[in-house]
Amino acid sequence: MIQDIKKLFHKTFNQDIEDIEEISAHGSSRKYFRCISKDYVVMAAYNDNLQENSAFIHYSQQLSLNQIKVPKVYSEDLDNNIYLIEDLGNTTLYDKICEFHNGKIDQEEIRNYYKQAISDLIRIQIIAGKDFDYTNAFPIKEFNSKAINWDLNYFKYYFLRLSNTPFNERELEEDFETFVSYVLNTDNNYFLFRDFQSRNIMVRDSQLYYIDYQGGRKGFLQYDLASLLFDAKVRLSPDIREELLEYYIEELKKYKEVDINDFINRFYASVYLRIFQALGAYGYRGYFERKTHFLESIPYALSNLSYLQKNKKMPISLPYLNKIINSMIESDKLKEIHKTNLTIDIKSFSFKKGYPYDASGNGGGYIFDCRAINNPGRYEEYKSLNGKDSEVIEFLEKQPETNEFFENTLSLVNQNINVYLKRGFTNLSVYYGCTGGQHRSVFFAEKLFKTLSKRQDINVVISHLEQKK
Repeated sequence: MIQDIKKLFHKTFNQDIEDIEEISAHGSSRKYFRCISKDYVVMAAYNDNLQENSAFIHYSQQLSLNQIKVPKVYSEDLDNNIYLIEDLGNTTLYDKICEFHNGKIDQEEIRNYYKQAISDLIRIQIIAGKDFDYTNAFPIKEFNSKAINWDLNYFKYYFLRLSNTPFNERELEEDFETFVSYVLNTDNNYFLFRDFQSRNIMVRDSQLYYIDYQGGRKGFLQYDLASLLFDAKVRLSPDIREELLEYYIEELKKYKEVDINDFINRFYASVYLRIFQALGAYGYRGYFERKTHFLESIPYALSNLSYLQKNKKMPISLPYLNKIINSMIESDKLKEIHKTNLTIDIKSFSFKKGYPYDASGNGGGYIFDCRAINNPGRYEEYKSLNGKDSEVIEFLEKQPETNEFFENTLSLVNQNINVYLKRGFTNLSVYYGCTGGQHRSVFFAEKLFKTLSKRQDINVVISHLEQKK
């Protein structure tokens, strides 16, 4: 894969890659690499799903032609599942929201970002959506009853069933049929981004750029707005949500007539639908794949459902579905997720670049210095590798000081975890640093992540900062 990327890079830019670093892909199965040469810094993507690659490239071309800010596609080698795209940096709208919650930026700046995103969203939906070619759509061309039922079944089987929330399948399906019929009884001829949320909006030089639209399809307007305003962990206040909903409607009036009451009713129905889809994803990733940090978002989603049930009930009769929603909101088991919601944030970093930023605002934790361990980066055969590669792992595990260093750090971290759980703390930062943030720090961060992920009482997340320039 790396060799194929290097060949495509040279063919595209007539330069050799001097440095290549893997970038965290969060929950995605795709792999991303930052490729650096003398004159260029670009991203390489690897994905073994040819249909998804084709959708991304085809959609990028169409959105770009309509002046939507998406990453440029420089070249592709779809026979080898790779393509090169513009590097938009690492800062997402979600990162900006974390800065706001930590008092780093003011509410007006966040409000302006959201208004910019909403204006762009309408252009994506209506301007780019007009005569959009869905030939390469992945996995489906239209957000129709089949697609919506996929999401509802995802919610039913991966959240309700895996969280042991009891339900009567026949009664639930009857309400699902009524619900789907209602949400689809509207104009369905716009571009539906599908996952228009803060982590898929990049911020560069105060401008917004959009990624991960390859799942786009023809659909209705309200769903993407619901995804943006009710993003589970963002915690927008009800007042700001209402203000931004009104802003969307006023902007939409520049393009078409709007029945405001009907739009608002269908918007909140879309919010319910989006939350159901998200809970299915959290259940699949958390309960089924046992990636416990995905469970962290469940209390936020349930909080949004509680707000909706009290303030924005759907304008159709769904007695059994509402019963299920209320049982979820009142579930002691689901509430327990919040009570034990301690997240361990593990990062590797380079001391040359400075200490990592603590987005939680907790301001506590550990920074461990790995530089006393023999550095694989001094040896030619390891220079292009990192701490996740088997050759580097084998090298470090042969060093007599490696295990002692790790066990000492693990002992300290476990001591804090046990106290933090008793005291109800929500965040603990554990950062490993070395010279370049490539070999030793990555190795120890990964080793701690794998060790702590075996625990069922905490959420564990990991990122490697020098793979996210």
